[in-house]
Formats: sequence, C-alpha cells, structure tokens
Amino acid sequence: MIIVLFGQPACGKTTLAKKIAENDFVHIDGDDLREMFKNKDYSREGRIKNLNRASDIAKYLSYKGSNVVLSLVYPYEEARKYLDSLTKVKWIYLIYQEDRGRNQFKVADFELPHMDNVELILNTSVDSIEVCTDKIKNVCRIF
Repeated sequence: MIIVLFGQPACGKTTLAKKIAENDFVHIDGDDLREMFKNKDYSREGRIKNLNRASDIAKYLSYKGSNVVLSLVYPYEEARKYLDSLTKVKWIYLIYQEDRGRNQFKVADFELPHMDNVELILNTSVDSIEVCTDKIKNVCRIF
C-alpha cells in the first residue's frame, strides 16, 4: 500500500507520516530526499524531478512488499499522474489556515487536486494529530 500525504509546506505532512509509519510503513519525506540527493532546485522542473524520484522509490518498496507513506508537497498534477501511472495510491490532501511560520515556502503555482482522485481531505488547523491519524487509518483500512 502507498499512502501520499500532500499539500502546501507546513500543513502537517511529515508529522502525520511519522505517526502512520509507526504502523509498519516506510516513510519517504521530500525534505529528506532533497538533502540526500542534493536537489536544491525548487523550480517546477526540479520539484518534478524530486517527486518522480520519490514515486519510483515508493513503487519499488511497494513491489518488494513494504507499505509506504510519502510526505511531499506534490503540487503538480503531472507528478501526481506519474505516480498514479505506476501503481494504486491513496491520496490524502492536507490543508490548514493559520500561519505556521513557513509561508515563504508555499508553492505559488500549486495545482489543486481533482477531488475524485483524493481519498480524504484533512484540515490540520481543525483536527488534532490523533484525529487526523485515525481518519487516515479508517479510510486506508490500517489497523
């Protein structure tokens, strides 16, 4: 199983992914990948390269029998379609309202997802980590 937690920076992707990873999931984080592969290119092309690398790694790990949770922005439909073309994915879209001190990292050209492709939308300004995690577990049938 591959679960993708995506949305603007600071929406809670990594925090929730770490909780999900406690349920025997491998966690792939966008910031970790950028550090590991020295990709500091935040242009559309640089982001897509990083996202496609994450998608390929997730597909490989899933093929080898691991459950995977990805925490990446995935701002572009092109990158989301790429992962969808590789395997079945559970897309969880995270949103928030308050200023979390990382507004300078927001992706200005973020393409909103088609809601028919999203399993769940979570507002991390409203729901606690525990409530969000429970909703993900229920939708994705993680027990």
